[in-house]
Amino acid sequence: MLKAMLWDVDGTLAETERDGHRVAFNGAFEAFGLPWRWDKARYGELLRITGGRERILHDMATRTDAPVLAGEREQLARELHARKNVLYARLLQTEGIALRPGVVALIDAGLQAGVLQAVVTTTSRVNVDALLRLHLGPAWRERFAAVVCGEDVRAKKPHPEAYEHCLTLLSIGPLETVAIEDSPGGVAAARAASVPVVVPRSHYFAEATIEGAVAIGPGLHTRLGWQPRCAGRQENVPVNLDDLRAWCSQMESVSQFS
Repeated sequence: MLKAMLWDVDGTLAETERDGHRVAFNGAFEAFGLPWRWDKARYGELLRITGGRERILHDMATRTDAPVLAGEREQLARELHARKNVLYARLLQTEGIALRPGVVALIDAGLQAGVLQAVVTTTSRVNVDALLRLHLGPAWRERFAAVVCGEDVRAKKPHPEAYEHCLTLLSIGPLETVAIEDSPGGVAAARAASVPVVVPRSHYFAEATIEGAVAIGPGLHTRLGWQPRCAGRQENVPVNLDDLRAWCSQMESVSQFS
Protein backbone atom coordinates (compact mmCIF):
# COMPACT_ATOMS: atom_id res chain seq x y z
CA MET A 1 0.00 0.00 0.00
CA LEU A 2 1.39 3.39 -1.00
CA LYS A 3 1.49 5.60 2.09
CA ALA A 4 3.99 8.32 1.11
CA MET A 5 5.57 10.04 -1.87
CA LEU A 6 9.14 11.28 -1.33
CA TRP A 7 10.12 14.15 -3.62
CA ASP A 8 13.59 15.19 -4.72
CA VAL A 9 13.78 18.91 -5.54
CA ASP A 10 16.33 20.11 -8.12
CA GLY A 11 15.57 18.65 -11.53
CA THR A 12 12.54 16.78 -10.17
CA LEU A 13 10.18 19.43 -8.84
CA ALA A 14 11.62 22.05 -11.22
CA GLU A 15 14.37 22.43 -13.81
CA THR A 16 16.34 24.59 -11.40
CA GLU A 17 19.83 23.36 -12.22
CA ARG A 18 20.41 24.81 -15.68
CA ASP A 19 18.42 28.05 -15.40
CA GLY A 20 18.64 28.66 -11.65
CA HIS A 21 21.56 27.29 -9.71
CA ARG A 22 24.07 27.49 -12.60
CA VAL A 23 23.22 31.11 -13.29
CA ALA A 24 23.40 31.95 -9.58
CA PHE A 25 26.80 30.29 -9.22
CA ASN A 26 28.11 32.40 -12.10
CA GLY A 27 26.64 35.49 -10.47
CA ALA A 28 28.45 34.65 -7.23
CA PHE A 29 31.75 34.24 -9.07
CA GLU A 30 31.25 37.62 -10.71
CA ALA A 31 30.34 39.27 -7.39
CA PHE A 32 33.62 38.03 -5.90
CA GLY A 33 35.61 39.30 -8.88
CA LEU A 34 36.47 35.80 -10.07
CA PRO A 35 36.79 35.06 -13.79
CA TRP A 36 35.29 31.58 -13.37
CA ARG A 37 32.13 30.72 -15.31
CA TRP A 38 30.29 27.43 -15.64
CA ASP A 39 28.66 26.92 -19.03
CA LYS A 40 25.81 24.43 -19.42
CA ALA A 41 28.11 21.57 -20.37
CA ARG A 42 30.55 22.14 -17.50
CA TYR A 43 27.73 22.40 -15.00
CA GLY A 44 26.34 19.14 -16.29
CA GLU A 45 29.69 17.51 -15.51
CA LEU A 46 29.74 19.05 -12.03
CA LEU A 47 26.31 17.66 -11.20
CA ARG A 48 28.03 14.34 -10.61
CA ILE A 49 29.24 16.02 -7.40
CA THR A 50 26.43 16.32 -4.85
CA GLY A 51 26.15 19.64 -3.03
CA GLY A 52 26.86 23.19 -4.18
CA ARG A 53 29.79 23.85 -1.84
CA GLU A 54 31.27 20.49 -2.77
CA ARG A 55 30.86 21.36 -6.45
CA ILE A 56 32.81 24.59 -5.98
CA LEU A 57 35.63 22.78 -4.16
CA HIS A 58 35.80 20.13 -6.89
CA ASP A 59 36.03 22.82 -9.56
CA MET A 60 38.70 24.73 -7.59
CA ALA A 61 40.93 21.66 -7.73
CA THR A 62 41.15 22.15 -11.52
CA ARG A 63 42.04 25.85 -11.39
CA THR A 64 45.50 27.39 -11.04
CA ASP A 65 44.02 30.68 -9.77
CA ALA A 66 42.19 29.08 -6.83
CA PRO A 67 43.55 29.46 -3.26
CA VAL A 68 46.38 27.03 -2.54
CA LEU A 69 45.67 26.31 1.12
CA ALA A 70 42.79 23.94 1.91
CA GLY A 71 41.44 26.19 4.65
CA GLU A 72 41.30 29.17 2.31
CA ARG A 73 39.52 27.10 -0.32
CA GLU A 74 36.96 25.95 2.24
CA GLN A 75 36.30 29.51 3.37
CA LEU A 76 35.95 30.81 -0.18
CA ALA A 77 33.64 27.92 -1.10
CA ARG A 78 31.40 28.67 1.88
CA GLU A 79 31.24 32.38 1.05
CA LEU A 80 30.55 31.73 -2.63
CA HIS A 81 27.84 29.21 -1.79
CA ALA A 82 26.14 31.62 0.61
CA ARG A 83 26.15 34.39 -2.02
CA LYS A 84 24.91 31.97 -4.64
CA ASN A 85 21.91 31.02 -2.46
CA VAL A 86 20.93 34.68 -2.12
CA LEU A 87 21.19 35.18 -5.88
CA TYR A 88 19.22 31.97 -6.51
CA ALA A 89 16.31 33.17 -4.37
CA ARG A 90 16.38 36.50 -6.20
CA LEU A 91 16.47 34.72 -9.56
CA LEU A 92 13.41 32.65 -8.68
CA GLN A 93 11.50 35.85 -8.00
CA THR A 94 12.58 37.62 -11.17
CA GLU A 95 12.64 34.73 -13.65
CA GLY A 96 9.84 32.64 -12.13
CA ILE A 97 11.30 29.19 -12.77
CA ALA A 98 8.20 27.00 -12.92
CA LEU A 99 7.54 23.69 -11.26
CA ARG A 100 7.61 20.90 -13.82
CA PRO A 101 4.24 20.08 -15.39
CA GLY A 102 2.31 17.41 -13.51
CA VAL A 103 4.07 17.97 -10.18
CA VAL A 104 1.42 19.99 -8.35
CA ALA A 105 -1.41 17.83 -9.67
CA LEU A 106 0.25 14.66 -8.38
CA ILE A 107 1.04 16.20 -4.99
CA ASP A 108 -2.56 17.35 -4.61
CA ALA A 109 -3.93 13.99 -5.74
CA GLY A 110 -1.76 12.26 -3.17
CA LEU A 111 -2.93 14.56 -0.39
CA GLN A 112 -6.57 14.06 -1.33
CA ALA A 113 -6.05 10.29 -1.21
CA GLY A 114 -4.35 10.43 2.18
CA VAL A 115 -0.88 9.72 0.80
CA LEU A 116 1.74 11.61 2.79
CA GLN A 117 4.04 13.98 0.93
CA ALA A 118 7.69 14.54 1.86
CA VAL A 119 10.72 16.36 0.50
CA VAL A 120 14.01 14.44 0.47
CA THR A 121 16.87 16.52 -0.87
CA THR A 122 20.41 17.37 0.02
CA THR A 123 20.15 20.92 -1.28
CA SER A 124 20.01 23.76 1.23
CA ARG A 125 16.81 24.43 3.17
CA VAL A 126 16.88 28.07 2.10
CA ASN A 127 16.75 26.98 -1.55
CA VAL A 128 13.86 24.60 -0.95
CA ASP A 129 11.95 27.33 0.85
CA ALA A 130 12.60 29.85 -1.93
CA LEU A 131 11.25 27.51 -4.62
CA LEU A 132 8.20 26.15 -2.79
CA ARG A 133 7.25 29.46 -1.18
CA LEU A 134 7.14 30.96 -4.67
CA HIS A 135 4.87 28.27 -6.11
CA LEU A 136 2.89 26.91 -3.17
CA GLY A 137 2.74 30.01 -0.98
CA PRO A 138 4.09 30.85 2.48
CA ALA A 139 2.23 27.89 4.02
CA TRP A 140 3.85 25.37 1.63
CA ARG A 141 5.30 23.41 4.56
CA GLU A 142 1.80 22.35 5.61
CA ARG A 143 1.54 20.09 2.55
CA PHE A 144 4.53 18.01 3.61
CA ALA A 145 4.69 15.57 6.50
CA ALA A 146 8.50 15.69 6.44
CA VAL A 147 11.16 17.89 4.84
CA VAL A 148 14.72 16.57 4.83
CA CYS A 149 17.41 18.94 3.50
CA GLY A 150 21.18 19.03 3.31
CA GLU A 151 21.52 20.50 6.80
CA ASP A 152 19.72 17.48 8.27
CA VAL A 153 22.25 14.83 7.24
CA ARG A 154 25.97 14.22 7.43
CA ALA A 155 26.24 12.37 4.12
CA LYS A 156 24.64 13.62 0.92
CA LYS A 157 23.18 11.59 -1.93
CA PRO A 158 24.03 9.00 -3.25
CA HIS A 159 24.34 8.02 0.41
CA PRO A 160 20.93 6.82 1.69
CA GLU A 161 20.98 8.84 4.93
CA ALA A 162 18.44 11.43 3.74
CA TYR A 163 15.95 8.72 2.81
CA GLU A 164 16.58 6.74 5.98
CA HIS A 165 16.03 9.88 8.04
CA CYS A 166 12.78 10.64 6.21
CA LEU A 167 11.45 7.11 6.77
CA THR A 168 12.19 7.51 10.48
CA LEU A 169 10.34 10.83 10.61
CA LEU A 170 7.32 9.31 8.86
CA SER A 171 7.47 6.05 10.85
CA ILE A 172 6.79 3.94 7.77
CA GLY A 173 8.66 1.25 5.87
CA PRO A 174 10.45 1.83 2.56
CA LEU A 175 8.13 -0.40 0.54
CA GLU A 176 5.18 1.75 1.62
CA THR A 177 6.72 4.72 -0.20
CA VAL A 178 7.89 5.81 -3.62
CA ALA A 179 10.70 8.25 -4.34
CA ILE A 180 10.54 10.59 -7.31
CA GLU A 181 14.06 11.38 -8.53
CA ASP A 182 15.75 12.55 -11.72
CA SER A 183 19.45 11.72 -11.25
CA PRO A 184 21.49 8.51 -10.96
CA GLY A 185 22.82 9.67 -7.58
CA GLY A 186 19.35 10.33 -6.24
CA VAL A 187 18.09 6.98 -7.49
CA ALA A 188 21.07 5.25 -5.88
CA ALA A 189 20.33 6.97 -2.56
CA ALA A 190 16.70 5.85 -2.56
CA ARG A 191 17.47 2.31 -3.64
CA ALA A 192 20.16 1.97 -0.96
CA ALA A 193 17.36 2.71 1.51
CA SER A 194 15.15 0.09 -0.24
CA VAL A 195 12.74 2.76 -1.49
CA PRO A 196 11.17 2.18 -4.95
CA VAL A 197 11.97 4.99 -7.40
CA VAL A 198 10.12 6.57 -10.32
CA VAL A 199 12.21 8.77 -12.62
CA PRO A 200 10.78 11.65 -14.68
CA ARG A 201 13.87 12.51 -16.71
CA SER A 202 15.27 16.03 -16.43
CA HIS A 203 17.34 18.18 -18.79
CA TYR A 204 20.74 17.21 -17.44
CA PHE A 205 19.97 13.52 -17.02
CA ALA A 206 17.90 12.97 -20.16
CA GLU A 207 20.30 10.32 -21.44
CA ALA A 208 21.81 9.07 -18.18
CA THR A 209 21.84 5.37 -17.40
CA ILE A 210 19.49 4.77 -14.49
CA GLU A 211 19.71 1.52 -12.58
CA GLY A 212 17.10 0.15 -10.21
CA ALA A 213 14.13 2.41 -11.00
CA VAL A 214 10.66 0.88 -11.23
CA ALA A 215 9.74 3.29 -14.03
CA ILE A 216 11.43 5.91 -16.20
CA GLY A 217 9.71 8.41 -18.45
CA PRO A 218 9.79 11.87 -19.99
CA GLY A 219 7.92 13.64 -17.19
CA LEU A 220 4.91 13.50 -14.92
CA HIS A 221 2.88 15.56 -17.39
CA THR A 222 2.21 12.58 -19.67
CA ARG A 223 1.48 8.87 -19.45
CA LEU A 224 3.12 8.40 -22.85
CA GLY A 225 6.72 7.28 -23.28
CA TRP A 226 7.21 5.50 -19.94
CA GLN A 227 9.03 2.22 -19.39
CA PRO A 228 7.22 0.12 -18.39
CA ARG A 229 4.13 1.46 -20.08
CA CYS A 230 1.34 2.88 -17.99
CA ALA A 231 -1.43 0.34 -17.57
CA GLY A 232 -4.59 0.64 -19.61
CA ARG A 233 -5.23 3.24 -22.26
CA GLN A 234 -2.18 5.24 -23.31
CA GLU A 235 -3.10 8.91 -23.13
CA ASN A 236 -1.26 12.20 -23.16
CA VAL A 237 -2.52 13.04 -19.67
CA PRO A 238 -0.53 13.34 -16.42
CA VAL A 239 0.82 10.37 -14.49
CA ASN A 240 -1.56 9.49 -11.63
CA LEU A 241 -1.53 7.65 -8.31
CA ASP A 242 -2.70 4.41 -9.91
CA ASP A 243 0.34 4.52 -12.20
CA LEU A 244 2.67 4.91 -9.20
CA ARG A 245 0.96 2.06 -7.38
CA ALA A 246 1.16 -0.22 -10.43
CA TRP A 247 4.86 0.48 -10.99
CA CYS A 248 5.73 -0.10 -7.34
CA SER A 249 3.83 -3.39 -7.33
CA GLN A 250 6.21 -4.61 -10.05
CA MET A 251 9.33 -3.69 -8.07
CA GLU A 252 10.57 -7.22 -7.44
CA SER A 253 10.67 -8.02 -11.16
CA VAL A 254 12.35 -4.78 -12.23
CA SER A 255 16.09 -4.14 -12.09
CA GLN A 256 16.77 -1.47 -14.71
CA PHE A 257 15.22 0.70 -17.37
CA SER A 258 17.39 3.01 -19.45
